[in-house]
Amino acid sequence: MNWTASIRWGLMSLFLVFSLALSAQVSVDGKTCLGTWKTIDDETGKARSYVKIYQENGKYYGKITKLLNRTADEDKDPICEVCPGNRKNKKVVGMTIIDGMKKESKRYAGGQILDPKKGKLYSCTIWLDNANTLKVRGWWGMFYRTQTWHRVD
Repeated sequence: MNWTASIRWGLMSLFLVFSLALSAQVSVDGKTCLGTWKTIDDETGKARSYVKIYQENGKYYGKITKLLNRTADEDKDPICEVCPGNRKNKKVVGMTIIDGMKKESKRYAGGQILDPKKGKLYSCTIWLDNANTLKVRGWWGMFYRTQTWHRVD
């Protein structure tokens, strides 16, 4: 084998390794954001709910399936009295809070997230930190909050 063929094989091998590493970053261990996630309140550190993320017509959505760590003072089956639009006065469990996300390389973006406690809609980006950890960022203007959610299934 001459030296040009050797260089060519070396470059092809390097390209293959780089391509495999890049594809592993896009989908961590073959995992996507689909599934059920335990939400953690970034202000209190407590688990608040389970959210099931699903795909429909090429977009990603998240629906609250269960509320966690409710205190005696909190309604066990609350209604969102402060939510905007068609979510107003609807039950929080079963409510879609992540809406219209699109996969963009390593992230899911272009949609919105609802904070049902405050009734506010925020622009949203989500990404896998690892196979079992999801970062969820909601923002309005220059202000943002990032939560860490943990995979349930």
